[in-house]
Amino acid sequence: MKSIVTRFAPSPNGMLHAGHALSAIIAHDYARDHGGRFLVRIEDIDIARARPEFVDAIFEDLAWLGLDWEHPVLVQSQHFADYLAAADKLIAQGLLYPCFASRTEIAATSDPALTDPDGAPLYPGIWRTAHPDMVNERIANGDAPALRLDMDAALRAVQARLGEAPLTFTEIDADGIARAVAAEPERWGDAVIVRKDVPASYHLAVVVDDARQGVTHVTRGDDLFAAAGLQRMLQVLLDLPEPLYSHHRLVRWADGRKLSKSNGDMGLRALRSEGATADDVRRAIGLIDG
Repeated sequence: MKSIVTRFAPSPNGMLHAGHALSAIIAHDYARDHGGRFLVRIEDIDIARARPEFVDAIFEDLAWLGLDWEHPVLVQSQHFADYLAAADKLIAQGLLYPCFASRTEIAATSDPALTDPDGAPLYPGIWRTAHPDMVNERIANGDAPALRLDMDAALRAVQARLGEAPLTFTEIDADGIARAVAAEPERWGDAVIVRKDVPASYHLAVVVDDARQGVTHVTRGDDLFAAAGLQRMLQVLLDLPEPLYSHHRLVRWADGRKLSKSNGDMGLRALRSEGATADDVRRAIGLIDG
């Protein structure tokens, strides 16, 4: 049987909170309980917001929680060439196109009733059929494009590979039961695969790295459930292995709001400074009784 490999992959743009603790502990304990491996990955492709002090804090907080992980830790900003190589494979299939549209332009031309799973305006295809001369002119003027996935073309390419089989991903529920879930990448529209500012995007980097690191089980919050559909599509298009997914509940305030890194909600460092223990955190997030 293939050895189980899980991972916790935070972005170092703020301090970890109790919601991150839930994700990290679930992934760590699942690997430990099944004789597998637990990895930590630093997802710092948002280099404008990433900070070295947050990376250090991540390691300190995880160690305080009593977790241990394999070394060396993969740092995404050190692997941009790998993400570009993956993007080149999609370009060779005719599935990516350059887009210069700003967020303001997209918001002004999109249908307000249509949003992606993150709540952003669904891209209205401004540059999907742009003439090459227009693209070349913008590049000559020093404008950097994002590269977007031509979703209609990608859906056709996936169907050509799968034949009559539907595009699905495998979800393991809280009771440990695996089920096939219909992937719905079209909900993301022509998603950005390579950003304007860095040669990657979250969706591209995560599938490349999960494959590179041999991750077999992706455990993360259910706010990323819809992302699995788009990521499964990229795995098929790039001939990458399919991990199993388990999307757990989110840690929320009593009024239903999920915890936010930007607001410093229930920060682990603050809890530690107030005298909390790792077991106190496990109790607070419902992993142990008491």
